[in-house]
Amino acid sequence: MSKGIYVATIEPNSGKSVVVLGLMRMLLGKTAKVGYFRPIIEDTKNGELDNHINTVVSYFELDINYKKTFAYTRSEVLDLYNKGKSGDVIDHVIKKYKYLEERFDIVLVEGTDFSHENSSLELDINILISKNLGLPVIIVSKGDGIELSEIADNVQLAHDTFKEEVDVLSIMTNKVKIEDVSQLKSILKTRITSGTDITVIPKIQSLSSPTIKEIIKKLDGNVLLGSDMLNNQVDNYNVATMQLRNYLGRLKDDCLVITAGDRADIILGALQAHVSKNYPKISGIILTGGLIPEDTILKLIEGLSSVVPIINVKKGTFAVANEIGKIKSKIYAENIEKIETSISTFEKYVNTDKLSNDLITFKSDIFTPRMFQYTLLQRALKNKKHIVLPEGSDERVLRAASRLIDAQVVDLTLIGDETIIKEKIEKLDITLDLAKVSIISPLTSPHFDDYTNTFYELRKHKNINLDMAKDAMADVSYFATMMIYKGHADGMVSGALHTTAHTLRPALQFIKTKPGVNIVSSVFFMCLEDRVSIFGDCAINPNPNAEQLAEIAISSAKTARDFGIEPKVAMLSYSSGASGKGEDVDKVRKATEIAKAQDPDLKIEGPIQYDAAVDMRIGKSKLPDSEVAGQASVLIFPDLNTGNNTYKAVQRETGALAIGPMLQGLNKPVNDLSRGCTADDIYSTVIITAIQAQDL
Repeated sequence: MSKGIYVATIEPNSGKSVVVLGLMRMLLGKTAKVGYFRPIIEDTKNGELDNHINTVVSYFELDINYKKTFAYTRSEVLDLYNKGKSGDVIDHVIKKYKYLEERFDIVLVEGTDFSHENSSLELDINILISKNLGLPVIIVSKGDGIELSEIADNVQLAHDTFKEEVDVLSIMTNKVKIEDVSQLKSILKTRITSGTDITVIPKIQSLSSPTIKEIIKKLDGNVLLGSDMLNNQVDNYNVATMQLRNYLGRLKDDCLVITAGDRADIILGALQAHVSKNYPKISGIILTGGLIPEDTILKLIEGLSSVVPIINVKKGTFAVANEIGKIKSKIYAENIEKIETSISTFEKYVNTDKLSNDLITFKSDIFTPRMFQYTLLQRALKNKKHIVLPEGSDERVLRAASRLIDAQVVDLTLIGDETIIKEKIEKLDITLDLAKVSIISPLTSPHFDDYTNTFYELRKHKNINLDMAKDAMADVSYFATMMIYKGHADGMVSGALHTTAHTLRPALQFIKTKPGVNIVSSVFFMCLEDRVSIFGDCAINPNPNAEQLAEIAISSAKTARDFGIEPKVAMLSYSSGASGKGEDVDKVRKATEIAKAQDPDLKIEGPIQYDAAVDMRIGKSKLPDSEVAGQASVLIFPDLNTGNNTYKAVQRETGALAIGPMLQGLNKPVNDLSRGCTADDIYSTVIITAIQAQDL
């Protein structure tokens, strides 16, 4: 079952609140612990609560702190986007949502209102958020004021736009003329054949009519009388400028009377009509022009047995009428009648049994880079580890260290000269709190002699003497690796300034491989737009034989499991299935057989071409019975030349985030960086190294 559901719209005044209220009632009927979240709310004044949040939380009595129910205000998001920090927005939204996800059985997420300009940006943000939360979407559109064909066009466009990126569970078209409901539903089912559920909800007049309270807020009015009836609904209004005998015939049920404040005859006549069985009941009276009836008239009104709200405003009569005509009614916490009407409307027109079942059986295949990075961060935070960075004076290392310390995700040691590191931090204006970082220079370390002697004892059988051991320990890579060996650090990340060989040599000499592991290999986590794939080996082994290739596949599958990715292993070659011949493809075929024999439960396919491994249509056409073809999550390349070039091509051409290489098979985690790495690469690799260290 999905842990959440996202309600989105593509336009303002779509009636999204009806769907949210109905969904909340439906969900609470299935489970008691339902959360509510709005990633972005409208800006509020003077500490006001967001109306949507206040309505849902108060009516359903949800046990949730107000500040936990949203991530940003609209202006905060625009400011971050203008500063190029859109990624920060998504990261924070994921964090806030995940907090609720952990505490509730399911979370109802409500998208933005489209109440301002720049609707294209708003649409993109809603799609991006729902995608990165991995939630199925219910799209709400409005069906009033335009022809059926135009409504259908808008709905289909909304469906197709969202469907390209996320799973659309249902489309609900709201505010449709009652006589058009069946016809529109038929048109939409013909247009949209993806299996998405189609619901059409008629326009309910009582939900569209504003209340006296909303009118007061719009006009900045002052309540003279009837403050206990501000939730009275205004179904229509008219201006009273004629004499009373002519005006009385124009009254309608729940009508708002608009008149000048000095028209005592209209005021008294309308109030008498309200209590008369021969005339309709009115909802209230608006007195315009800033005029207030004389005290004697007010005293007379106060003595009546039934008084509707009487509101005084400063604007003129016709200006007031125009303002009222523009009001778009909203549902708010105190208006219980509208809330209950919304819920009953939803339950009447929505197949809640089917919707509930679709939600229960929903499983998303989308796993975005932001989701993966959040998951990694949370795992690392659960058991904080100590990572050493031998290239402590490199700018990229220092910038990554700053982010890591701010996130409080690891303890860090930088290897290098403290004076040089401090000068660089100041010169580059890097906000790294050195009080929270350990800086070590190998030659001045109190552990230097112990490390030297330890290395000598470990390597003397290789004709290493003490002087050679001392020289080795003066090297940052050897010193940092010895920190791990001695238990003074849990893992190491290096390679921004040094070669792979320089980084790995000490690890291979005395960290060594795990029992049963014959070969150290590497993987990259390739964070594509909607999934995370594992590529191996793209950094270490130039031309592995069949046995080594099988071991790389098994190690990579284990890595996938360790990081929450279901391993479906594709052994890549230039042909798929039994069609290809030649030494290279035979090697892959043999490696696949060895891996199957060693791990019979492993989902593995080989030889298989890259396109057949990742594209469902091609995969099923070439290998129709395969449980890997078209959905591979672990891709094993036959040699380093192919793997290294492919990962870089995918990274550059698709914009994918490549995290790694992460080394597999060592007793303790040591990971290599590319010399072209960024601070982001270092940040991600350190977190992965910390997670590896947790499993030891």
